[in-house]
Amino acid sequence: MEVGPESRYQLTAAQLDAAWNERTAAAMVASPANPTGTLLSAPELAELAEVCRRRGGALIVDEIYHGLTYGVDAPSVLQVADDALVINSFSKYFQMTGWRLGWLVVPSQLVEPAIRLAQNLFLCPPAPAQRAALAAFQPETLALLEERRAEFGRRRDFLLEALPSLGWRIPVQPEGAFYVYADVSEVTDDSFTYCQRMLDDVHVAITPGADFGTYRAERHVRVAYTTGIDRLAEAVRRMARAG
Repeated sequence: MEVGPESRYQLTAAQLDAAWNERTAAAMVASPANPTGTLLSAPELAELAEVCRRRGGALIVDEIYHGLTYGVDAPSVLQVADDALVINSFSKYFQMTGWRLGWLVVPSQLVEPAIRLAQNLFLCPPAPAQRAALAAFQPETLALLEERRAEFGRRRDFLLEALPSLGWRIPVQPEGAFYVYADVSEVTDDSFTYCQRMLDDVHVAITPGADFGTYRAERHVRVAYTTGIDRLAEAVRRMARAG
């Protein structure tokens, strides 16, 4: 589905309803989203769920970046629709990427099919990963994770101020995850080549919009703020030199 800044790069209920056809079984959205960092509000989630319900399909919501929001809370679709499916993981907020541990919330009628599917993909998560997940819920761990979330927020704020100096536009301020999705059409009409040049010439790695789809991909790049502000500042200085 083609989504742009006018809908904060999120699928709308009107778009979904118009696109639904006899082959459609479900709609899948992410909130907060990668690469845009944008959220769906509770009313927007409810509207999407209603379209899926009326059309006889399912709404699947990727909530993997829940917890990583700045100045706003990300509502869960389960607050407004008990028939939705939720995908979540320990990878992002809990910073357990590589432990391959997550969870799935499904309506009661889908529990048995989900179990059958899981049994043919994996038997159970490794015991060490389960132990680590339990430790992630300890108060001292949660306090540390909140400190890290605050640091992500400071990095985001730095980039929102610094990136426009490169001639980039940020049409929608990210509210979650750890990415900025920027419009670079004032400096290039080919974001893939632009990203390659930044990597080759000044050793800064940013991601072209083509990695996330085809709609206006050539005019967008994604920047991840998963490194410190000092390194982000150095990256901005290098890209400014490269022009």
